[in-house]
Amino acid sequence: MAVQGDNATLVFSFIGYTTYQEVVGNRSILNVTLNPDTQNLEEVIITAYGTADKGNFTGSAVALKGDQIANRPINNVVNAIEGQVAGVITTSANGQPGSTPAVRIRGVGSVNASSSPLYVVDGVPFDGNLSNLNPEDIADMTVLKDASSAALYGSRAANGVIMITTKKGTKGKSNFSFKGQQGTSSRALPEYDRVNADQYYPLQWEALRNSQLGQGIEPGPAAQFASNELINVLGYNIYNVPNDQVVGVDGQLNPNAVNNFEGLNWWDEIERTGIRSEYNMTYSGASDRTDFYTSINYLKEDGYILKSDFERFTGRININTQATDWLKTGINLSATMSDGNNARADGGSSFVNPFFTARAVGPIYPVYAQNMQTGGFILDPDGNRIFDTGDLTQFGLPNRGSGSFPGRHVVQETLLNDDLFDRDAVSTRFYVEASFLKNFTFRINASNDFTSLLSIGYDNTIVGDGAPAGRSRRNNSRTNSFTVNQLLSYTNTFNDKHFVEVLAGHENYDYTFAVQTISKQDQILAGNTELDNFVTISSANGRVDRDRIESYFSRLNYVFDDKYSFSASLRRDGSSRFAPESRWGTFFSVGGAWNIDKEAFFSSNFFQMLKLRASYGEVGNNSVGGFYPWQALYDLGFNNATEPGIFQSSLSARELEWETNATYDLGIDFAFGRRFSGTLEFFNRESRNLLFSVPLSLTTGLSSVFQNIGTMANQGFEFNIQGEVMRRGDFSWNANINASSYKNEFKELPFEEQITGTKKLVVGRGIYDFWLRDWYGVDPETGEGLYRADVYDPDDANIKIVGADTLTTRFQNARFHFNGNAIPKLFGGIGNTFRYKAFSLNVLLSYSLGGTIYDGAYASLMGADPNGGAAHVDILNRWQQPGDITDVPKMDVTGAAQTDVQSDRWLVSSSYLNLRSVNLSYNVPKPLLDKLKMKSATVYLAGENLGWWSARSGMYVSGSFAGTTGNVYTVARTFTLGVNLNL
Repeated sequence: MAVQGDNATLVFSFIGYTTYQEVVGNRSILNVTLNPDTQNLEEVIITAYGTADKGNFTGSAVALKGDQIANRPINNVVNAIEGQVAGVITTSANGQPGSTPAVRIRGVGSVNASSSPLYVVDGVPFDGNLSNLNPEDIADMTVLKDASSAALYGSRAANGVIMITTKKGTKGKSNFSFKGQQGTSSRALPEYDRVNADQYYPLQWEALRNSQLGQGIEPGPAAQFASNELINVLGYNIYNVPNDQVVGVDGQLNPNAVNNFEGLNWWDEIERTGIRSEYNMTYSGASDRTDFYTSINYLKEDGYILKSDFERFTGRININTQATDWLKTGINLSATMSDGNNARADGGSSFVNPFFTARAVGPIYPVYAQNMQTGGFILDPDGNRIFDTGDLTQFGLPNRGSGSFPGRHVVQETLLNDDLFDRDAVSTRFYVEASFLKNFTFRINASNDFTSLLSIGYDNTIVGDGAPAGRSRRNNSRTNSFTVNQLLSYTNTFNDKHFVEVLAGHENYDYTFAVQTISKQDQILAGNTELDNFVTISSANGRVDRDRIESYFSRLNYVFDDKYSFSASLRRDGSSRFAPESRWGTFFSVGGAWNIDKEAFFSSNFFQMLKLRASYGEVGNNSVGGFYPWQALYDLGFNNATEPGIFQSSLSARELEWETNATYDLGIDFAFGRRFSGTLEFFNRESRNLLFSVPLSLTTGLSSVFQNIGTMANQGFEFNIQGEVMRRGDFSWNANINASSYKNEFKELPFEEQITGTKKLVVGRGIYDFWLRDWYGVDPETGEGLYRADVYDPDDANIKIVGADTLTTRFQNARFHFNGNAIPKLFGGIGNTFRYKAFSLNVLLSYSLGGTIYDGAYASLMGADPNGGAAHVDILNRWQQPGDITDVPKMDVTGAAQTDVQSDRWLVSSSYLNLRSVNLSYNVPKPLLDKLKMKSATVYLAGENLGWWSARSGMYVSGSFAGTTGNVYTVARTFTLGVNLNL
């Protein structure tokens, strides 16, 4: 703040905000609001081993400030990225509390190696779990996207870098803050719409009747057979009518049927509304020579599925001191204790996965055993309800249909089983920095990330995989990584026009992972799941893995007259993952920028900034094949009684070397109208020497070997713009929009083609191009499913000619073809901030346009023969009689094998719009704050994942980059009421 004139005008200014002036007059109280300065081009960007001025930066980087993370009810800092950074696409964090979403920066970097970015916390690569970080401790997150900004990290920056910087104390009066949040967690995506019991029985009846018709049985006997056998197939008759009268020979549900049963929706028993509580306290400040920041955080979040939760305690202390005029030092120490329950929703078809079993059980099977005549609950001797496992013949109950998993019970198993974790982590960052000879600085950084993780599993003795003996397992792992680097830098400005910065450094990275696992079975006493309470050792294993990297690197930055910028970097890495003769790789980058707006010939009142920049660089990737891909390895434990046995698991690959990512970037940064700023970029990213798992002949006894063969390219553009859209009196509206698009294509492969699931890898196509059977539709005369035929045989009765198409009813003769791609045509986010006096409303939407998704979860509900399994409501549109025009085949027990298979029938648009985050806040006015002796106070209501619009209700469209759905823990919706107090 500055005073001008004769105490008549006050000028308020702050970095990152527009300057505000006001004539004081005789007033003693002023209400001043500083607005974000979208034209502040001197913003400091956190880069590899240092910082850079945004105005002269030659690379591509986007910073998320702490206020873009604050007040959001998230338990993982990565959740803040979705929809906020151009060129970055994330999966939506699943509903398991504490989970970390996957991130891709500028496409897919590798096929068999990692495509995940490097996370750097306070200048050092981070090896802990990202859920260990307290979002309230984050000052900013910077995403380094191109080689010019990330190449100095060399072998670890192939897929971009996310720099996370924690808070420090600031000069002035010490500050104590408290934040409290209390809210709820529930399911954001509804379950797929499924038919009810009254609709279900006629569907199964049709499947039985049509299978008889297909065998040449007359309609009358076929219908009677279906009525007679319906309950024999499904097992359960929930109505008050005889079994052979549930569905009449006309295919209609008996109008006199009354449902005697209750509790037929298994989701009602396994879902809940979770409670979310978070409390955070910080104390910070600074003197002339020392700054400090301390924080304590507690988080407890229940998932919306039974026995899924996350509890975390974190603490941090960050102290920096200028010990002398030439020596500075600091330490940043954080510790985390977390534990919780994991839902076994891994995407697969395990019977203990609620998103598989509860979704798939037909709507005629009760959660609890009920009398088949009266519908009343069957109770145990203690008066408790009995879980109906579908095979309780001792109570006179029939077996469930095979499609509903008789003998299993996901609710009972979830309650009785355990899948727990207990994680302790300590992260330390220490540095000492000495300045000498005026322009030189020497700095030593030392860091350690340590994690101890205990995973506990238990399978009960009553039902499921552990029955009847019971089994328990313990997995104890320790991760310990050390990074030490030495940095020598020179910085100087000559003649007020030439700015030079030179950096030279050396770094050592040492990572150790140790794990011991033991599993025992034959439980002795009920209620005790400790290993001592089990008799037989099933397995006992342990190993220690080590990964080391040594690096030498240098960087040069040069700026002339604040107009022309040049940067270059060089790094050489040696990795223990490669053989000694091929373990060293050299990586580099060059970049340049031209601030056109600062040229004498450029005269524009419209543009406040116009900067062109370009960069090229090469970085490496070694994250493939475990820690020893170059060595011939042998697995132990293949013993014959007491005789030891080993098995060769991999071949030696001494010629294996670095996978290389070569990227060039062209960009233009602009600011105009004194209100808006933005960026338009084009990039081309080529992954060469792909670390590929190349298939071997079966005669070798091994499936594959790693080789450097293949090239894959990602090419696309990014656009973002932000600024103040409107200001009217006390009302303002600021908005930001980002949009991105890219194309992925193979340039070279070590084979002609490789089919992996729903994709085929081939030169000229992308990694996520779908390769599926060519589904044509439904024959309106017969109701059979039709495919475009691969082979024409005039004697084949399953062949049908329709126009120019040769069709077949046999999926074995269906041709395969490319159809659709999982990569969206356009994706990004739209953010809005509305302010009126003391109120503020922030709304963030994320979107994806174009692209396709293979909805396997939906396909599992569209079977032509449910046989006890659930059915989607779309199956009501099935073919029923000649002339019906529909895309759903007829119900048919025998025909299901031809129509329920993998094909492009299950492809659907993957476009979506997600109301990602909403925050309504109120800043308590200063007069009231003065009475309460507070600096500031904010009350807010926040929500995450509040609305989701896509092509199909219930489809988890953003859960996988590969464009597939599965039985995974879908996203959670949270509502939180919070308060922030600063004393």
